Amino acid sequence: MQWLSPAFPVGAFAYSHGLEQVLADGAIRDADALRDWLAALLEHGSGHADAVLVAAAYTATRIQDVDAVARAFAPSAERLQETTLMGAAFCDTARAVWGLDVQALTYPVAVGAAARGMGVPLEDMLPLYLHAFASNLISVAQRAMPLGQTEGQRVLAALSPVITATASTAATATLDDLGSASFAADIAAMRHETLQPRIFRT
Repeated sequence: MQWLSPAFPVGAFAYSHGLEQVLADGAIRDADALRDWLAALLEHGSGHADAVLVAAAYTATRIQDVDAVARAFAPSAERLQETTLMGAAFCDTARAVWGLDVQALTYPVAVGAAARGMGVPLEDMLPLYLHAFASNLISVAQRAMPLGQTEGQRVLAALSPVITATASTAATATLDDLGSASFAADIAAMRHETLQPRIFRT
């Protein structure tokens, strides 16, 4: 829980995962649309892919191989920047505080490797990771559109079944199960590279 807390210094608050572009386009205007967008990411997109990468890192014999796949799977320059910078920050803190032998890994791979190193059960780590993923994007929406704190918590609560189901599926997944079908989100992340003005790095 500490690793995936907003207080853990990975800089997640600076990244919108392409959501800022979608909000700028007006494609998401209310809580219901935001919930549907995030549910698609969790079930079929980068949320699901990240969960598979966490699981693959947890069981890997060669963590570098999983990390190479994670880097190759990033659909845009900004998504690659996001996962590498957050992962590097996670590794730095995990080494400094817990003495874990992790460094320069992409974010989901770093979390999976650290969980294995600390003996945190994978079935506990996956829903926490996905909860943090969704929470951060809801926070992005709250800063970029009219979405109050209570409404944001309603969106997160509504995503709980999706988070649970995705975590359960990912727990037994391998890299052969890695995939994504959230093309609109990936294209938004690509377009965000030239968005002006902008608040978020991605």
